[in-house]
Amino acid sequence: MMMKYTDQHEWIRIEGDTGTIGITEYAAHQLGDVVFTELPSLGKVMAQGSEAAVVESVKAASEIYAPVSGEVIEINKALEGQPDLINTDPVGAGWFFKIKISNFAELDKLMEESAYEAFIGTSH
Repeated sequence: MMMKYTDQHEWIRIEGDTGTIGITEYAAHQLGDVVFTELPSLGKVMAQGSEAAVVESVKAASEIYAPVSGEVIEINKALEGQPDLINTDPVGAGWFFKIKISNFAELDKLMEESAYEAFIGTSH
């Protein structure tokens, strides 16, 4: 299992050819209380960097971007009734969707955890 991060504060946990995607604890904290999520449709094929989901909080609405290209194979239906899972467990139960990764070379463009930590350390 490996995790990578984007400069848009998404994380992706890679297991085999499946990537589980969510937002980082830093992003969840910046958003404030999440009140609604709009998740992608099952079977949707996305390109790296394309808009994949929307998250709305008491502060703002933000787009969630696909960290890599692939097909959506599962969505976290628990978020429909409990969007606050994103605040309480952003890297666990608050995941957004799973994608079947179609281009593993795109993972090389993402940050390791140490690089992401340095990135958020300099962006606020």
